[in-house]
Amino acid sequence: MNSLIRGLMAAIALASITTIACAQDPSGVIAGLPTELKAQYDGAPQKILPSAWDNFTPPAKPWKWCHSESYQGNPWRVTVTKELKRLVDGLIADGTVASFEVSDSNNDASQQINQIRAFIDKKCSIITSIPGSATALDDAIDAAAKAGIPFITAAGSVTSPNAINVDSNYARWGYDMMTAISKAMPDGGSVLLVEGIAGHPIVVQEREGADKALAENPKLTVSRGVNGNWTANVTKTAVLQAIATNPAPIDAVWTTGSESRVVAEAFAEAGRPAPLITGSITGDALGYWKANPDKYRFEGHAVLPHWTAETLFRVGARMLDGQKPRLNTLLIPIPPVHNADLGAWYKDCMTPDAVSIFPVPPQDPMPEEWLDAYFANPASTKGWDYSKVPDACAK
Repeated sequence: MNSLIRGLMAAIALASITTIACAQDPSGVIAGLPTELKAQYDGAPQKILPSAWDNFTPPAKPWKWCHSESYQGNPWRVTVTKELKRLVDGLIADGTVASFEVSDSNNDASQQINQIRAFIDKKCSIITSIPGSATALDDAIDAAAKAGIPFITAAGSVTSPNAINVDSNYARWGYDMMTAISKAMPDGGSVLLVEGIAGHPIVVQEREGADKALAENPKLTVSRGVNGNWTANVTKTAVLQAIATNPAPIDAVWTTGSESRVVAEAFAEAGRPAPLITGSITGDALGYWKANPDKYRFEGHAVLPHWTAETLFRVGARMLDGQKPRLNTLLIPIPPVHNADLGAWYKDCMTPDAVSIFPVPPQDPMPEEWLDAYFANPASTKGWDYSKVPDACAK
């Protein structure tokens, strides 16, 4: 009898463990997502885990919102911070948030760790971040979690299971851009690779996607690879040097940043034919295209600072509102932009010098009903209205 009871108890315990494991299986959550979101997880390089914040109880209001930046050296990053501040200021105005503080480590991981720990000591209610490393910040993120402070990343996932990553499938983006080059050049061609900041999580993911597409399209050859650091003057210098040392034709430039205009300028200044350029569309690129339609060919997406800040804010605001994220990584679709679409994205304020102007998608890339699917107890984001997002030409 005792052995029978012990057996029954063991079976019940095993069933309970199995039930918990199934409940925590991220694949079940992903399977129930809207089609547009589910597709983002196909081949995603990030490790998808259950959320570590499914039992989070927000602190009492008003909250202290802290933002840890790893780099503010280009207009894209500055615009992210500016838009995030605009949104948080709305919560400050209604008394929900008491303050907004920003730190910048200038690509120094050790400095960013120190700044995160300082935020913990200041008892921030939430820490949002664009991390400078996928792994280096993990201990500091874990320390924030131990202190009950959610750490939410954008534009680059981290490996700590205690973070919530609001990210995109950049491996898929890198793959899609290289595949677009292949489709445009079915007979093959030479491609110059211009990557961002060496070692950044996004750079690694984008290159993985590009390498996969190159393996599938052996007619494409890589002429050279350089780092432009997602910064215009660095990119232009690197491209000019690459052109000077590669007299053979370069048919396309696979870039992963917002510097397509300076790439086109470099080829024009060197007297070389305009290549097909990938990347993220920008106001200065659209202005250059408008003034020089024969010197700019584009095929890419809109990896834009406004919606990056907006999705980061919305996830943070929902968590402070008591909503429970279901996964550790919430993937956001990247809007595509084809060469034929450039006229629809162009605005009169966009000139070749408009380096601080970024297009605003005509529609929210992440509708609220999609974001709802990422939370166990969804509700509309407080302080959020896409119709109030400033126009690209707004001062």
